[in-house]
Amino acid sequence: MLRDALGDRDGVHGVSFHVVDARMTVDADTDVFGPERIAEAVSRLGMRAEPWDAAPRAESWWDAHGRHALVATSGLALVGGLVLHIAVAGGSVLETLLAHAHGAHGIDSSVLLLLLVGIVAGLFHATPKAVASLVRLRPDMNALVLVSVVGALFLSEWAEAAVLAFLYGLSGLLENWSARRARNAIGSLLRITPATAAVVHGDHEHRTPVDRVAVGAHVRVRPGERVPCDGVVTDGSSYVDQALVTGESIPAWKTAGDEVFAGTVNGHGVLELRTTRTASDTMLARITRMVGESHHHRAPTERFIDQFARYYTPLMFAVAFAVGAAPPLLLGGDWQHWFYQAMLILLISCPCGLVISTPVTIAAAITSATRHGVLIKGGSHLEELGRLRAVAFDKTGIITRGEPDVRELRPANGRSEDEVLSRLLAIELRSEHPLSRAIIRHARKRGVEPAELTDFAAVEGRGAEAVIDGKRFWVGSTRFAREQTALESFEPELAQMQRADETVVVCGAGEDVWALVALADPVRPEAPSSVEQIHRQDLRTALLTGDNAATARSVGARVHVADVRAELLPDGKADAIRKLMKRHGPTAMVGDGINDSQALLAASVGIAMGGNATDVAAESADVVLMQDDLQKLPFLVSHARRARRVIIENITFALGAKALFLAFMAFGAATLWMAVAADMGASLLVTFNGLRMLRSGAVGGRASPEPALAGAGQEA
Repeated sequence: MLRDALGDRDGVHGVSFHVVDARMTVDADTDVFGPERIAEAVSRLGMRAEPWDAAPRAESWWDAHGRHALVATSGLALVGGLVLHIAVAGGSVLETLLAHAHGAHGIDSSVLLLLLVGIVAGLFHATPKAVASLVRLRPDMNALVLVSVVGALFLSEWAEAAVLAFLYGLSGLLENWSARRARNAIGSLLRITPATAAVVHGDHEHRTPVDRVAVGAHVRVRPGERVPCDGVVTDGSSYVDQALVTGESIPAWKTAGDEVFAGTVNGHGVLELRTTRTASDTMLARITRMVGESHHHRAPTERFIDQFARYYTPLMFAVAFAVGAAPPLLLGGDWQHWFYQAMLILLISCPCGLVISTPVTIAAAITSATRHGVLIKGGSHLEELGRLRAVAFDKTGIITRGEPDVRELRPANGRSEDEVLSRLLAIELRSEHPLSRAIIRHARKRGVEPAELTDFAAVEGRGAEAVIDGKRFWVGSTRFAREQTALESFEPELAQMQRADETVVVCGAGEDVWALVALADPVRPEAPSSVEQIHRQDLRTALLTGDNAATARSVGARVHVADVRAELLPDGKADAIRKLMKRHGPTAMVGDGINDSQALLAASVGIAMGGNATDVAAESADVVLMQDDLQKLPFLVSHARRARRVIIENITFALGAKALFLAFMAFGAATLWMAVAADMGASLLVTFNGLRMLRSGAVGGRASPEPALAGAGQEA
């Protein structure tokens, strides 16, 4: 109804909704259709809207308790009316209800008044929305119930109309409660960061609002306090509970030089920090934003059901009209009987349970995943994860630690090691490749200073080059080196290094080779068991890397991945992903670097892993694992599959409840209040079943106490 009311206005380009979060996003030209006009249009539909970022409005007693009071009034009036009717009519309770509950004849006026109060109270919130939807010729569930209640009154079924109104009011109250529960689980992310920070100026300490703490400020965090801003420890040491952000079950030891995140809990030591991000740009703030924006990527099932419901409800109005009018007009049937059947069809046709079956489950699943340090950027990605048939891994930083060390540096043609390192250091200081850090560390240990350079250029996926001492100096993979010069005389040395599981970097100037650098990157301890779990989930695996074939095959063998594709450029990785998708179906790519971004975008689901993931990789990915732990991947797959099963369960039950009621109707055993009870039961059951996803199990340890922000499977 909201989409219909706003979507066709001048200046409005699109309307989207986050059902659980009670949030509507309107893409509009604010000078044509601004917040005031949006709120005005929504109010005409019997609802209230206010800007998302507006200051919270003071909650009145009516806001907090009005719905409860109305439902209680409706229930008490209904019970009071029935009890009074029994007292007035006499006889046994069952006999009186069966004989006299239907029809206004013989019912005392005080009973009618009580039943009328119950009807008005039960439909108080639904009536304005129902009228608005009928005026727009876009009938919704509220309209279905209102028409059915009016129809029941027309048939003098006062007691049944009152039961109908009470049950519908109760269902609205319970759905409102369950949605608030899910909202609170997500909203708690925003309440975790402290409101103030202890900023130190010389010998003095001042409490400052976190949104006013600048980058580079000196902040003190005492034992038991939450870290107010992202920063680097400058003094002190302590264990910090990072479960909120990374999902780690064990507190991490932090000392000078280590990074800490806003919202994490300091242990028993005092930490002095230098802030590295403003409050609006912390890891927690970014995670909160991404969780909030996840509703933009709606699951295909959710989109289909919404589209289906848009046409289904008007169609059922037409069917009900035909059932109510055709038999009496064409076959001489009893008007009252067929009108009653039409009301039954209207009520049971409500798509409410069907519509909420998917978004509630997805919101709960995404929130639960963030508790374990897994950020899923939308329902479409969650659903795709549940359909995965293959997983491809980058090698460096994913299967291996991503912290290589220089094992050996072999200068060539009479060059000294320091002479080579000064040039390598100058180039690697400007590179973002993981191997660069190893060379920088090695040069720093030897006390080497970088040479002067100009015209630096990175050659994506292969190496880098710059002008040093008037010569073009280059460094990169053996493949890149062969593009610069002949390596025949170095082949024996290259083969020896590669057999030792070492990655070889070659550097030189022009056609002159200066050195061979051997680096080794150890396999993550959890990688073999994680890949084994993925195989047990009946997923195929592949290893994609720009490294040499010998090293790649050796690493693949250690983690039991047979499909190894080496010496791939970034576009080669993307092409390999497309081939895997064509061969196996939905395929995930797990990476962490700029050279993985094309493959992450090409995959059915792109997964960026860990705090070491570059901003480009995290932006390109559909899922971000906040911790450097491959054990999160099997959890992610099983979690997504469970969510998919729950969605299917919900849809099946919502449709099954309708089918069961239609069977009752066919045997003449159905009543209006039973129709509402069946629809309410289906809606509540799918809601609570979806919310079970909030209680997903922990990964390799205990679950985080608070929300985080965030067969025989054989290889391909």
